[in-house]
Amino acid sequence: MTGALLSGGERAADFVLVDGGCYFGQSVREGQPTGDIRVLDVYDLPACDLSLHLCLVVDPFVDQELMYRERERIRAFLDSGKVLLFSGHLFRPWLPGAAAFVPKTIRSHHDYAVTIPEPRHPIFEGVQPDDLTFNRGVSGFFARGHHPLPPHAEALLTLPGGEPITYIDRSSTRGTIIVHSGNNLFGYGGSRSSSAGRIGGQLRSWVREEVVRIRERTAAL
Repeated sequence: MTGALLSGGERAADFVLVDGGCYFGQSVREGQPTGDIRVLDVYDLPACDLSLHLCLVVDPFVDQELMYRERERIRAFLDSGKVLLFSGHLFRPWLPGAAAFVPKTIRSHHDYAVTIPEPRHPIFEGVQPDDLTFNRGVSGFFARGHHPLPPHAEALLTLPGGEPITYIDRSSTRGTIIVHSGNNLFGYGGSRSSSAGRIGGQLRSWVREEVVRIRERTAAL
């Protein structure tokens, strides 16, 4: 699936990375396929025509006060049958159905262990939990807390107490929301040294397929 046709025959990118401009997001900004994703400064969001795109990818370091002011446009984007991925720690109520981030009490490095309840889910298929838990032998980089599940949401990754690291919410809007309580999931791509490198490409494919499913559900109503 491709984005909307622009004047001159050029197609809009399917994905918009709403970028907070932080140094730590540089590798994500520079590591995306050309033409596949548009990098948008968060302060340009109010003027952006979101209808041209399939998925908003919201950076962990965005200005959440601005996102709160744009919350009605974000809901309208989702209600038009689109997808939004937020990675990070939510502290303002701009995302439909989502609650604020809850830090995990850590007593040992085992508290950072990641579990994949449904290993065959297309986003994480073939990904080994230890490749998420550990980065160069050190745990704690992937997730240090969670966002409570909205009603009917599906947990994709969990911490040892069952806290959802990553979930999918298809009930709070007429679109699909993915919430991940760590770094940008689009940043996990291209690495051949870790199975986590599968995530970025699989996530992009899944989003495109999800938009088709949303349209089919809507047409059946």
